[in-house]
Amino acid sequence: MALRKIILGGVALVLGLAFSGCGGGSAGTNNNTTELTDALSSNITIADTQAGVTPFISILKLVGSDVSLVDSVTFTIAPKPASVSSPVKVTWSKTALSNRGDVRNTSLEVPVFGLYAGYSNDVKIQVEFNDQSVQSFDETITTQAWADPTGIYTEPTIVQARAPGSSLGFNYFIMKSLLLSPIIVDTDGEVRWVAPATPSQAAYYADGQFILGSTSSTQITAIDLDGTSSDLPLQLPQSSLTGFTHNIDPGPHGLLMEFDGKDDLGTSLEDIVVEASPNPNVPPFQVFDLADILTDYMKENGDDPTQFVRPGADWFHVNATAYDPADNSVIVSSRENFLIKLDYLTHKIIWILGDPTKYWYTFPSLRAKALTLDAGGLYPIGQHAVSVTSDGNVMVFNDGQGSYNEPTGEPSGLTRTYSEVSVYSIDTSNMTAHEVWGFDYGKTVFSPICGSVYESPRQSYLVDFATAAQFTQARLVGLDSNHNVVFDFQYNSPSYCSAAWNAIPIPLEDLKIDN
Repeated sequence: MALRKIILGGVALVLGLAFSGCGGGSAGTNNNTTELTDALSSNITIADTQAGVTPFISILKLVGSDVSLVDSVTFTIAPKPASVSSPVKVTWSKTALSNRGDVRNTSLEVPVFGLYAGYSNDVKIQVEFNDQSVQSFDETITTQAWADPTGIYTEPTIVQARAPGSSLGFNYFIMKSLLLSPIIVDTDGEVRWVAPATPSQAAYYADGQFILGSTSSTQITAIDLDGTSSDLPLQLPQSSLTGFTHNIDPGPHGLLMEFDGKDDLGTSLEDIVVEASPNPNVPPFQVFDLADILTDYMKENGDDPTQFVRPGADWFHVNATAYDPADNSVIVSSRENFLIKLDYLTHKIIWILGDPTKYWYTFPSLRAKALTLDAGGLYPIGQHAVSVTSDGNVMVFNDGQGSYNEPTGEPSGLTRTYSEVSVYSIDTSNMTAHEVWGFDYGKTVFSPICGSVYESPRQSYLVDFATAAQFTQARLVGLDSNHNVVFDFQYNSPSYCSAAWNAIPIPLEDLKIDN
């Protein structure tokens, strides 16, 4: 139910006469001239708000013939008292609303999301017209409580709350759940969004929309932040791909998606990366079949690849991919082995960075591509969430768990007792790596599998210790640019990686949806 607070005022002098904003809202001008603006003459009013598919979402309806003059609509949700997180602020372009079918001759529906559940939310609506004048409304949107079916996300243990005035480049983040749809949480620990959806490990977010990949098929589902969803066809290079696994990451032209399936060598288990578009009319851009790439390379360089590439076994275990625009390459994370960098076009191996005490290092051809890490640095071991930072370094969540699936009697490498964030600079001319910085939380938290770290603006970071406390907890930790802990939230996790296998910041405090 919406309780409306009308702003009266916005008085402006026009041709020597006083005019007040029409339509139940305040109107502003874009300058101090006596010209009558679209906002001042607007007949737009708020007709209603309707509850969305979850309490975090409402649909606001604006009516009036002047809808035709609207350029965009912005909503801002006031934080709760004592909240440190910045307000949710989202701008919908009229084009985006029209593409959704939300614009009609005399009405316009605006999805409002990021609301607090079980709360009377103060929401400011700003309608910007084609002449850049603005009409404003204040609206109170009262939402129902959310009954968290997991009992997890509304009951975090706040190990360290974010302090007022703390410096952090993000205010909201996504927890990729194996129990529900992705969950959006603010840096006060409040849940701010969830939607009806089949849980999926493979989840990607951009520009107000999630893309979820099925683990049992090659079907993808798009979920908008208003909670609506649609299944999208996906054009793939191999009909034998059977399902998504792990991450979906941004590529130079489309999305880097990871698959199980079959290839010319046999059953392909977590070793295929396809860059494709959700648009069914666009063919795939690239296919990185690591079994084929490594087989060909090892044969050409005198090794027997059948001893390393073992179809049907989880010999590679891809869990993330990052595009590096600096040299048009991709970095693929193999949990069982290493990070491997490939030329985007030729798929030639540029370098390998991994624990030299593992099985892969016994092969001369692979060893020839290995980077040597400077003394004192930690090699990536069982790593996840590879990315390229704003200053061009390679960053991973360095789990520290040795390999699980090496052949009997072969070395599985080191296993540490803690996990850390590891950031490396790479010198390809000397084939060396240097650990620029790391964050190990005092070597007190061990997340053997899953987990992530991602950079946000102002070189802040979100760290996800997804399987802490012997796989029973997920720890979500925010770091400032000096790598100091700003917040630390602890969630129960009933099974391996289930509560938050991966987590990433989202700019919900300044989101623009343009199409």
